[in-house]
Amino acid sequence: QVFSPALQSLLQAYAKFSGAPLTVNTINNLWRAPKGDLPVLVSQDIVISQPAKILNFLRRQKYNADYDLSAKQGADTLAYIALLEEKLLPALLHTFWIEAENYCSVTKPWFASRIAFPLSLYLPGKMSREALNRILLTKGGPPLYTLTEVEAQIYRDAKECLNLLSKRLGTSQFFFGDTPTTLDAFVFGFLAPIYKVCFPRVQLQEHLKQLPNLCRFCDDILTCYFRLTVSDGRQPS
Repeated sequence: QVFSPALQSLLQAYAKFSGAPLTVNTINNLWRAPKGDLPVLVSQDIVISQPAKILNFLRRQKYNADYDLSAKQGADTLAYIALLEEKLLPALLHTFWIEAENYCSVTKPWFASRIAFPLSLYLPGKMSREALNRILLTKGGPPLYTLTEVEAQIYRDAKECLNLLSKRLGTSQFFFGDTPTTLDAFVFGFLAPIYKVCFPRVQLQEHLKQLPNLCRFCDDILTCYFRLTVSDGRQPS
């Protein structure tokens, strides 16, 4: 997956919210992944590699973070997840994989250090190209004719999405009250990489840090569920 940090963060958050006994294993060779993709869930002889399918499997095993949601709240969850994927994900992809300074100083060495040689020389560049192709496929075309215009639009969309999330969260601890749900896992998964990774180019991070309730939301989950202090700059484990 071209944006595995968000996927891993949201899946780990969902497992913690729902009480699923998830053990995280790190591998440094994609060829060793059971289906050649990450993240992947292995449960006895069952192997699942797509995040949506992993969440559905956990729910079938009675690990459901949404038991107490109403039908309307369930519909709101789907709507906000679609908003995250349409408005925020392209800017995340750009921040990690296309912004040259971020890619060269953070993303490429970070991912290369987790991948066995010689794949470490090839895969980061491949993932960068896939990210660019995904952005151009979904956001390019009239009236956005140049990459610069596309970049400007995706960051406008992302900032608008962050503003909407901040307004929806308000002063609540989580998006539907005092208990975290699937939506909280998705929002955390998308926000935590922006919030915690130290990039040289921080356009999206700077906007996020102007929304204190979203920052507090991330800090609370990191502290309560991942046992990280708010000053800890490591990636969520």
